[in-house]
Amino acid sequence: MIRIENISKSNSNRILYIEASAALNRGEKIGLVGPNGAGKTTLFRMITGSEVPDEGQVSVEKHVTIGYFNQDVGEMSGVSAVTEVMDGAGPVSTVAAELRELESAMVDPDRMDEMDAIIERYGEVQARYEELDGYGLESRAREVLAGLSFSQEMMDGDVGKLSGGWKMRVALARILLMRPDVMLLDEPSNHLDLESLIWLEQFLKGYDGALLMTSHDREFMNRIVNKIIEIDAGSLNTYAGDYGFYEGQRAQNEKQQQAQFERQQAMLAKEIKFIERFKARASHAAQVQSRVKKLDKIERVEPPKRRQSVAFEFQAPPRSGEDVANLKGVHKAYGSRTIYDGLDFSIRRKERWCIMGVNGAGKSTLLKLIAGSAEPDHGSVAIGASVKMGYFAQHAMDVLDGEQTVFEWLESEFPRAGQGALRTLAGCFGFSGDDVEKKCRVLSGGEKARLVMAAMLFDPPNFLVLDEPTNHLDLDTKEMLIKALSEYEGTMLFVSHDRHFLSELSNRVLEVSTEGVHRYDGGYREYVERTGYEAPGLVA
Repeated sequence: MIRIENISKSNSNRILYIEASAALNRGEKIGLVGPNGAGKTTLFRMITGSEVPDEGQVSVEKHVTIGYFNQDVGEMSGVSAVTEVMDGAGPVSTVAAELRELESAMVDPDRMDEMDAIIERYGEVQARYEELDGYGLESRAREVLAGLSFSQEMMDGDVGKLSGGWKMRVALARILLMRPDVMLLDEPSNHLDLESLIWLEQFLKGYDGALLMTSHDREFMNRIVNKIIEIDAGSLNTYAGDYGFYEGQRAQNEKQQQAQFERQQAMLAKEIKFIERFKARASHAAQVQSRVKKLDKIERVEPPKRRQSVAFEFQAPPRSGEDVANLKGVHKAYGSRTIYDGLDFSIRRKERWCIMGVNGAGKSTLLKLIAGSAEPDHGSVAIGASVKMGYFAQHAMDVLDGEQTVFEWLESEFPRAGQGALRTLAGCFGFSGDDVEKKCRVLSGGEKARLVMAAMLFDPPNFLVLDEPTNHLDLDTKEMLIKALSEYEGTMLFVSHDRHFLSELSNRVLEVSTEGVHRYDGGYREYVERTGYEAPGLVA
């Protein structure tokens, strides 16, 4: 369906692709992987035709429809969310628009002399609309929006009043409703809660078109894709299998290439040693010449390309008391909506609680109550002795000084730290090279979140309260964070929609719902085994 043939592409004096080739065939579900800045979005744009390669070509079969979702959702306002979704549903939305125009024309007294032609055209367009199942379009649009966690009120309200994250979901719903021959999805798992993520997973599994997607959620990708295309130093390498298979295969390939490189280096050293030893002896001149010619003809094996992956190690946090936090008889309501009604909950040292619950159940509210950024209406929240808390939430970005560079802000936070240590810290969280000279005001939301997280973990508290800490982290940074947190000696309370993060780091689960709270000993894996679902109310 789509062929990428010997493309080369440079962007701002940076080479992205060198004679790279790949293909997307019918029914394939492909994960596109590579480090930040490798050219994933550029490849999507070349497939849609909004960019062209410098050399080579990207060819798409005739009559193939493409739906492209990216993080730039554009302007949305003045219509309901459900209308916005329906307007992007491909050919059927075009037919629906003409149908509306003809309906207006039929009641326009100034067009009475055209009425026969209008009625005839209306019959043709209505037949086409029925053929495309247009009358079922609204119910399908509502079904998709419900899957992405929209309430009926949100579906019918002005789309312009929604937050950026919810507008992203509207843009994604447009593509899903369209059901094109090919879907290009650039980070569709961003901004989704766990319930929406699992619904999207099932939707894409049942989608019979071709799919090319990027995602920073390895579990999500593993369950959907059957092929990986890796961008690596300007090449496109294809692996037949899911992300887990790709990781294993890549490691094995690198190991084999390293062994081959070392064998050749040993052989070359032996030959060079012989040549150096006997080059001055006339009796060995023929042998020396023969070996020199042999070395000239040998095709050199390159060592495997070393990926930049920086390990991050926590300093040991100070020890807290055994009782870290204690909630007694907590009541919390927003207007007429009760979130907690007499909640009792305690956290002990070294426990790692993940909070599960449907949208609006009160997960973030619980974190705010414990962090002190919200007060209970009744009851008490007590933080234990010697507890040093670190709270990560979206408003945490307010601490950044927009006029400072990334490095200047880190230096102001840690004046006694060495430059090398701070540069390593910045590199761990995706600020390498000239990125540390960016002003904080020009950073994206994701970059700001990473910078605040980096500062928090450099001087670690003994109690981490984290609200969606993995949003905006790429796969490598997320793996680094999981590894670092797995060795962290303090206490954790967190909300996350990343199942790999949940599985690796939790040892307790608190499920919050309108019916109350349920505690589960053991981490997220045990929770799934015991309840039979991955998120409250969803069957696994």
